[in-house]
Amino acid sequence: MLYIMRHGKTDWNLKHKLQGKTDIPLNDMGRQMAEEAGKQYRDVHFDVCYCSPLIRARETAELVLKGRDVPVIVDDRLSEMSFGIYEGVENVFEKPECPVRVLFFDPENYKAVGGAESLEELIARTGSFLKETAYPLVNEGKDVFIVGHGAMNSALIGQVRNLPLKDFWVEGLENCRLIKLI
Repeated sequence: MLYIMRHGKTDWNLKHKLQGKTDIPLNDMGRQMAEEAGKQYRDVHFDVCYCSPLIRARETAELVLKGRDVPVIVDDRLSEMSFGIYEGVENVFEKPECPVRVLFFDPENYKAVGGAESLEELIARTGSFLKETAYPLVNEGKDVFIVGHGAMNSALIGQVRNLPLKDFWVEGLENCRLIKLI
């Protein structure tokens, strides 16, 4: 089986700031969410956990798996999408002039600017993780748990489910909700 989860809440989530690769930790609410998820999903078997190198994902993985003998392996390919100079910008949904806004409302037409990562780059690196790491383990009968981020998780979900780019955000990514992909 292949499972995925988005990290717990951060202060930047609460302020509606784009986080991207900026390494923002969980806040107390996010830690509590991860601990509760650990209890809620205690009976779901995982052989291994892969997570983003960013602290919010690593801490979520550790809290969800606390007390379980499941290795947590950091993989840089699971880092969040870079938003370049737009990281830290608040309320991009309300700013029509912000180029990153297009990513959320019209992903097919998103153009990376200002040092941001393109969707093609994100899909390539997450696809590499799927092909080289996740799929071989799942094919061996292993239960793989991935802890990541909104855009990164959406890229994985889209590839596993063969979704068109226009449906990039269709799954909706609640913090600390476990999604079974395979």
